[in-house]
Amino acid sequence: MPINGQIKHNQMLVIGPNGEQLGVKTKEDALTLASYAGFDLVLINGNANPPVCKLLDYNKFKYEKRKKAKESLKKQRESSTELKEFRLSVNIDKHDFDTKANNVSKYLEKGHKVKVSIRFRGREMAHTELGREVMLRFADALSDKCEIEQQPKLDGRSMFMMLAPIKK
Repeated sequence: MPINGQIKHNQMLVIGPNGEQLGVKTKEDALTLASYAGFDLVLINGNANPPVCKLLDYNKFKYEKRKKAKESLKKQRESSTELKEFRLSVNIDKHDFDTKANNVSKYLEKGHKVKVSIRFRGREMAHTELGREVMLRFADALSDKCEIEQQPKLDGRSMFMMLAPIKK
């Protein structure tokens, strides 16, 4: 945004620091008024007839604008859901199972979706029902925090299941 001497227009509508209209002024008068009040003259709308300028503290204006942009990015990030993948195995031990369940639980509490997968190796391919049992047991362990969005499905040597947080 052009400020003070960078403004190219000769006539402009000047708005005071509290939002009151000070009228159409020449560039020199507006700059004098701004320096007398201790503010900067900032071009708000150059396409209007006459162009609109405002008296304000430009550094404070830039700071607040940057703060609003950062806040909106933060809200946008919070509203978007991520997809996290967790891998299990057919012969997972009890402690490993509980640890993964705790990690998934924390992730689901943040409102993100989780993709649980099992990769079958060697002879495990002949017993895919064992992998399905592990996945369903995993979903059952987290039943208070999530719901199964997609049932376990075999795709080549891998089996996938999608879990989504329970909507409140």
